[in-house]
Amino acid sequence: MVGCCAAALLAGAAGTANAADNLPPKQPLVKDLQTGGKACATGDDTVYVSQPPRLTAVLFDPEEDNQPSEFSPVQGEFEAWWTDAAGAEQRRTYTTITLGSGSPQYWTMPSDIPANTSISWHVRANDGKATSPWSDAGDGSVCSFVYDDVNPEPATITSPEYPEPDDVFWVDGVGVYGHFTMDSPSDDVVSYTYEFLGGPSGTVAADRPGAPVTVPYLPLSSGPKYVQVRPIDRAGRSTGPTIYRFNVQSGRAPVARWKLDDPAGSRSAAAETGVAARAGTGATFGGPAPTGTGATATVALDGTGHGFLTPDAPATDLRKSFAVSAWVRPAETGRTMTVASQDAAGTPGFTLGLRAGDSGPAWSFAIGGTRITGGAPETGEWAHVLGLYDAETGKARLYVNGHEAGTAADATPAEVSGAFQIGRARGADGYRDRWHGDVGDVRVHDRVVVPGEVTELAQRTPKRLGHWSLDDATDGVSPEGTGGAPLRIGGGATVYRGSGGSCLPELDPDCPPAPEPLVGEGHLSLDGETGYAATDGPVVDTGDSFTLGVIARLADSEPAHPMTVLSQAGEHTDAFKVRYQPADHTWQLVMPVRDEAGAPEKVVSQVESADGGEGQGHRLAVVYDDASDTIKLYVDGSAGAEAATGFPNGWHSAGALQVGRGTAGDGWGEYLHGDVDEVQAYAGALSGPQIAQLGWGAGIDP
Repeated sequence: MVGCCAAALLAGAAGTANAADNLPPKQPLVKDLQTGGKACATGDDTVYVSQPPRLTAVLFDPEEDNQPSEFSPVQGEFEAWWTDAAGAEQRRTYTTITLGSGSPQYWTMPSDIPANTSISWHVRANDGKATSPWSDAGDGSVCSFVYDDVNPEPATITSPEYPEPDDVFWVDGVGVYGHFTMDSPSDDVVSYTYEFLGGPSGTVAADRPGAPVTVPYLPLSSGPKYVQVRPIDRAGRSTGPTIYRFNVQSGRAPVARWKLDDPAGSRSAAAETGVAARAGTGATFGGPAPTGTGATATVALDGTGHGFLTPDAPATDLRKSFAVSAWVRPAETGRTMTVASQDAAGTPGFTLGLRAGDSGPAWSFAIGGTRITGGAPETGEWAHVLGLYDAETGKARLYVNGHEAGTAADATPAEVSGAFQIGRARGADGYRDRWHGDVGDVRVHDRVVVPGEVTELAQRTPKRLGHWSLDDATDGVSPEGTGGAPLRIGGGATVYRGSGGSCLPELDPDCPPAPEPLVGEGHLSLDGETGYAATDGPVVDTGDSFTLGVIARLADSEPAHPMTVLSQAGEHTDAFKVRYQPADHTWQLVMPVRDEAGAPEKVVSQVESADGGEGQGHRLAVVYDDASDTIKLYVDGSAGAEAATGFPNGWHSAGALQVGRGTAGDGWGEYLHGDVDEVQAYAGALSGPQIAQLGWGAGIDP
């Protein structure tokens, strides 16, 4: 009993000691204070708010006052003050509820505080026994804010390059930067949000409150445009958008262009625009042009000191935005060669061409000490190359076959420009890096050529090579729709034409039922043992872009072995084949790893699809894009994985197009048991929408 009382007395004594030893709360730190969610500030950094703000303070009681598990109560005592219009000081105070140490404490300012008046505040902590110093005592700081209850005035917008239609209706143009200046009569606007039709959009800050801002804009397409702008003041208030309308013309024509389609024997190249270019004796006109383009002829340069063309004058100012482009076909790729350049004080101001290296050849655009490389030149293969310098951004870019190659880089062009050159580049001891191969349609623009235009310049329109509707056959031959090479029908293959309308099974019980042809009046039926059809020679050139389309329907729901629908052979094995693989229930595009007898095959693209002898079959397409060196398989409009690998350099398939079989070992195999219809072939890579049209009974008109 005595021990118990003694313990109680000690406990009471300890409590008295804790109360006597209570330490005041800590002084609130400026970093723990906020005005309307913004950091505490004063003077030139005074916070502006759009509504009476909530003041926030995180308050602490010393840890020494409590055991770790004990609740440490603390209140916040806020005080705010300002000078009213009559010059009298006004003060407001507020005490928060009791919360634990380290908790945020809040005071939402009353709605009757004056607008456009600097209001100051501070805070201290109270633990019920003592108070801390005010937050602005000693090394602390008062917090200040201004309640702004007025929206800024709407923005004004001007552009010297793109005035509104009331001034000039249509203005130049796609690929030419405009500069749009945004301002407001309100002197407290600190930023502007803007949004151009179709992009770009963003927010740009003013250098100081009330200062105007200017943003660049590069039109990517022609037509009516607009930009809408909202001003934002220091309090974050905004107002309705100002809409500025303007009309953009199409991109202006090149400042220099040589089609290079001059007659054989010419000693100069006529200029579409600019100055005619004299030709060295190593330049031979009248060469072939890339198919599917507007070019009709090209010039061949022999790679010697005589193989060049020059107008003996600059084509453009390299310090301003410009682009240079051409269709080219190298006769070799083992050395550095120049398609186009412009002289600049004993060195080239820029070069566009082919650069040899340890890792292989690559297309190249060099300007102002910066070089961008990308793409894979191939001997004897056409490519469209374009080098671009954007003076607004200071960036240089390289495009190959309509796609950006390499990585854009900063560049500083030379200030002095000499003569434009085709087929060579200036060196310290004369011209060097001479082009060996064909060149066509050289263009120089004095503006940015935008991505859509780059794609259009490099576009090669697909050309139909054959369309076999397989509606009929005479003497074992099914004709091509435009009178081209026919398909010859082998044993085990017949053209099926259905009932022919001689009777109707639904009305005549003695009429045998007959399925309708896949498309049109007939299709090719293959027995899976010896049935096939083939052309007399190759249909597509595997050394260039191509598209093949076909409809196929299997006769068996579970075939016993893989079955090939289309194939075309190289010298020793199939260059490619499209087949059904029953083990995986997939349509596959298969290619050998090399053109050798017995070379391993690789599935480069596939689409899963069960099949079985009913319905209207599947629409299959193979698309090879030589520009990107990719090939893929489409099934009913859906694409399998794109194989970032194409045919080996220079591999031109020499075999006939086969329908219903492929190479297997030392002979033919993988015969198709089923029906085939609408075989179509194109030079060039069809687009997605064009592929979706294949197999519906009519050829595609690219």
